Amino acid sequence: MTNKVKIVTDSTAYLSPEEVARYDIGVVPLKVIFGSDVYSEGVNITNEEFYRRLAKARKLPTTSAPSTGDFTRVYGELAQRGHPILSIHISSKLSGTVNSATAARGELPQAQIEIVDSLSIAVRMLIAPAAEAAERGQPLPQLKASIEKLNACIGDAGALSTLEYLWKGGRIGGAKALLGTLLRIKPVLSFAGGEVKILAKARTTGRAIEYILELMKGRIKGSTPIHVAVVHTHVIEPALALKKEVQAGFNCAELELIELGPVLGTHIGPGFFGLGFYSEQEWQPNQY
Repeated sequence: MTNKVKIVTDSTAYLSPEEVARYDIGVVPLKVIFGSDVYSEGVNITNEEFYRRLAKARKLPTTSAPSTGDFTRVYGELAQRGHPILSIHISSKLSGTVNSATAARGELPQAQIEIVDSLSIAVRMLIAPAAEAAERGQPLPQLKASIEKLNACIGDAGALSTLEYLWKGGRIGGAKALLGTLLRIKPVLSFAGGEVKILAKARTTGRAIEYILELMKGRIKGSTPIHVAVVHTHVIEPALALKKEVQAGFNCAELELIELGPVLGTHIGPGFFGLGFYSEQEWQPNQY
């Protein structure tokens, strides 16, 4: 009997220790760097420590992808035990993580390894469905195809308090960062397709929430069950307000609230809130 597929991801999935243990996930951490201090996300720096240090930092931290060796160690151990591997990661347009994973696969030609580039920051939403399908014994080719289909169904939107962090990190043009600062707007954006796309310029948090809800209503048909992850970077109040509106307005099969950690916090900055979502009907229409 073929061994079950094992799921590997990176630290930007922001899985809890309980989730990692429940699904037996391999997690390869990205790093956040304050000057000469290098931390592995989810290993030796907490969200609280990170945001406290970020608030005091004169110079913004930087981040780095895992090395090829980091992936080789994880893949090698699983492959030795005979497991096929599905490795699911943050967008290759935002991080070099997928490149490192691909290089590691090349060093283990006998291993069965497939890599999914999420082209988003909504990696988390792919992990539980992948792990549950693997637990049911779904073989690697079908599992990859299913998760890539799910990935294409995920919508996302969020609002920033400032574009400064994306600008300084090279993820968006300086002119838009300046515009956002001058007008004191809350840019509403999407990371879909792997790159930052500005959707709207909201004047208030309330208007940003309204825009996000309108976007969801345009995608969700009827009362089909949906899965939603509300996320934030150290700004719980608007995230809770958004979660409350989603709960009231949609048929949520799953609705969770997650604080994004050091790596995404470095590039987005504090004050971001938003969500990722998908409908069961869109992903698995034959069941409805």
